[in-house]
Amino acid sequence: MTEQEKYDDIPGTTLFDAAKSRAGYHLNMFCMSLMDDANRKAFKADEAKYLDRFPMSPEQREAVLKRQWNRMLELGGNIYYTSKLGATDGLSFQNLAALMTGSTQESYAKMMIEGGRPITGNRSKSEWKNRG
Repeated sequence: MTEQEKYDDIPGTTLFDAAKSRAGYHLNMFCMSLMDDANRKAFKADEAKYLDRFPMSPEQREAVLKRQWNRMLELGGNIYYTSKLGATDGLSFQNLAALMTGSTQESYAKMMIEGGRPITGNRSKSEWKNRG
C-alpha cells in the first residue's frame, strides 16, 4: 500500500508527498512568485499571460484560472503555497478553508470555534458506507 492509499479512505484528505511535490513544482513556484508585489500586479493585469511563465499542466493552469482550490491540491499544490494566490485575491486562510469545504467564512469560523467537524462520518469513507 502506498502512502497515498493509506489516506484515500479519509474524506477530504490529500497527501502532499514527494510525488505531489514533483507534480506540483511549477504550480507551487507560480504561487510563491506572488509574494512579490510586481508579480502580483502582473498576474492581476493578465492572469493567462502571467501563467505562461510557468510550465504547468493544462489541468493546473485551469485550476488556477478557475480558482479550483481543492483541485490545485489534487494536482500537487501545497496549501501554504496556494494560499499566496488566495491572498492575492484578498482571501484569508480562513476564507480559503471555507471555500474548500463548501462553506461560508462565517459558518466555517463558527464550526471551528465550536470544536470543528464532528468525527462521525469524517474519519473513514468505508466506515460511512458500511453504516448502511
